[in-house]
Amino acid sequence: MRGSDIQTAGLFSYVSCEARVPTSHPLRAIRAIVDEALEVLSPDFEAMYSAIGRPSIPPEKLLRALLLQVFYTIRSERQLMEQMDYNLLFRWFVGLSMDAPIWDVTVFTKNRERLLAGDIAAKFLAALLSQPRVKALLSDEHFSVDGTLIEAWASMKSFKPKDETDGDGDDNNGSGADANKPAKATARNPERDFHGEKRSNATHASTTDPDARLYKKARGQAAKLCHMGHVTMENRNGLVVDATLTHATGTAEREAALDMVGRMDGRHRITLAADKAYDTADFVAALRDIKVTPHVAQNTANRRSAIDGRTTHHPGYAVSQRIRKRIEEVFGWAKTSGGMRKTRHRGKDRVGWMFTLTATAYNLVRLPKLLTTA
Repeated sequence: MRGSDIQTAGLFSYVSCEARVPTSHPLRAIRAIVDEALEVLSPDFEAMYSAIGRPSIPPEKLLRALLLQVFYTIRSERQLMEQMDYNLLFRWFVGLSMDAPIWDVTVFTKNRERLLAGDIAAKFLAALLSQPRVKALLSDEHFSVDGTLIEAWASMKSFKPKDETDGDGDDNNGSGADANKPAKATARNPERDFHGEKRSNATHASTTDPDARLYKKARGQAAKLCHMGHVTMENRNGLVVDATLTHATGTAEREAALDMVGRMDGRHRITLAADKAYDTADFVAALRDIKVTPHVAQNTANRRSAIDGRTTHHPGYAVSQRIRKRIEEVFGWAKTSGGMRKTRHRGKDRVGWMFTLTATAYNLVRLPKLLTTA
């Protein structure tokens, strides 16, 4: 017998979001880990908010919603709010009931800026790694470091000379016969001819994102406006232990690596694996000065490597060179699933905050399985 296509809405519904989420859903294990880390951050949240006034979006709910945006590759906060309105799984993960109203997107974005000012992304990553069951998975002796380019939310047409004035160059406000003529309308996306024009970061800057830099990592590639993200990975399970973002320059990778190593706890000797871009005499000497063994890949292309036999003859050097390539998995996931191939934000601070949160989300995706098999 054929069923009838008649839709009848019930007057009441007594099913909660909790009942709609399967017990075996991966977000259940992730939610438990996230809640434990957010409990550690409660004092930081208290210091960020005033004791009077209207209640804002709870920072815990705000951070869980931003994690969903990374997990499910949601391209904007506006689309995130739309999906949270009808997606029961999203409502459950964030902590909203079936009938709770969804926040306005501008209110959500404004509250996100408060988390940016408090550097909550870095603290969230630290709180996650400090959990005893997570800390047992981490290596405290062997690490890898690398950097990647993150394309800025700015077009090449916005890369203009720093001393260029605004406007189209026409004197429409002067006196004379042309003073009474209407202003010349400019196109929204005018044509721009770059042939014969020399452009560099020293003389040009983006009017859309001044923190973006024109850069390319290899010969034959097109130079793009971008930022540079850096990650430190522990070598036991390939989890991210630190992440930062800098301007895209030729020395940014090595400078960021020294900064991240300097932030590590403990004073015991560690090893740091890296690719050939880190094989410079100054960087290797700086690592040895701070008691770090440089397991850097040798660059012998028409030059002499700064890594000699006293490092390469150890069996651990070959192991580090094999494991360090796993750091590319972090960048691959961040750019495909995490939406960091081309950032949605402008400015080094905002892009860096989201890069650190995306690195934390990468750990959260991998942790449930690692904790189960540990």
